Amino acid sequence: MNSFVRALAIGIFGTAVAFGSAFAETKVTYKSAKTASSYYQMAVQIAEAMKAGTDGDIIVTVEESQGSVQNVMEVRARGGDYVFTTPPALVRLAQGEKAMFEGKGHPQFAEIRALFPIPSLTMHFVMRADSGVSDFADLEGKKILLGKGSFGAREGEKYLGLFGLEGKVELADVELSNAVPALKNGQIDGFVTAGSFPAPNVIEAAASTGVTVLSLNDDQIAKTKRAKLVIPAGTYTGQDAPITTTSLPVVAYTTTAMDDDTAYQLTKTFWEQKAAMSEGAAWWNGVNEGLMENITGQIHPGALRYYKEAGFPLTDAQM
Repeated sequence: MNSFVRALAIGIFGTAVAFGSAFAETKVTYKSAKTASSYYQMAVQIAEAMKAGTDGDIIVTVEESQGSVQNVMEVRARGGDYVFTTPPALVRLAQGEKAMFEGKGHPQFAEIRALFPIPSLTMHFVMRADSGVSDFADLEGKKILLGKGSFGAREGEKYLGLFGLEGKVELADVELSNAVPALKNGQIDGFVTAGSFPAPNVIEAAASTGVTVLSLNDDQIAKTKRAKLVIPAGTYTGQDAPITTTSLPVVAYTTTAMDDDTAYQLTKTFWEQKAAMSEGAAWWNGVNEGLMENITGQIHPGALRYYKEAGFPLTDAQM
């Protein structure tokens, strides 16, 4: 083989290898939440974990979202590279064309499939340790910050009504972002917040002021119609016992347009990288096999393959 032919052959081989590498790379768009939220931070961590866990074979691009409803609605125009987060309840509403999805049905909604659970929105009723409040009955006459417009604010207001406290608690006109300073200087007796645990504002309040995070009993949890969640003892400074509260599950979804191998690799890598993600953010410690029961609809066939291999508990409705 003369030098020209040899060089040509090497060039063709190199081009083929480069093309093959580029072809092997899978690109995924992950639609999460507003950039200032903890769920956007989680999305960035997942993107980094996917790159590390697949040696760059899967590249995840994170997109900001205005909320879970938008994430679901975009299924109508997205393809097989789309992953998004939302509570399972919203998927059921979309598939049933109910509530905010009334008159906005689409065949693609029926093709939504779950991949894996992520940290739940967890309710925290946070009271100053010296407020004398140890249960919900003690809230009467106290000044509480609910915030405005958030899931936690709406949920907190609902719970006050459910537990017979409507009109018996003074509601503070303060933004939730100022909850910890307001608690420290005595403007309020407590605040309500919802987010993945451990929640940064609760960590700060517990460390700087000393707090009691209220637990709900089984009857109260049943009234809320939310999922039960237990925050382990020691999660917050001074917390000697587990906290029983409620949560709104959140799950990462795609559609049947995603190929099985990609769904399998995304799911497998998520669980294999979870321990590493937990080292950088404690909220991943709250994700375990127990959260699988919060996936109330079907799981993507590719993800199912991983769960069966790994021996995860599954229900008939998930398959």
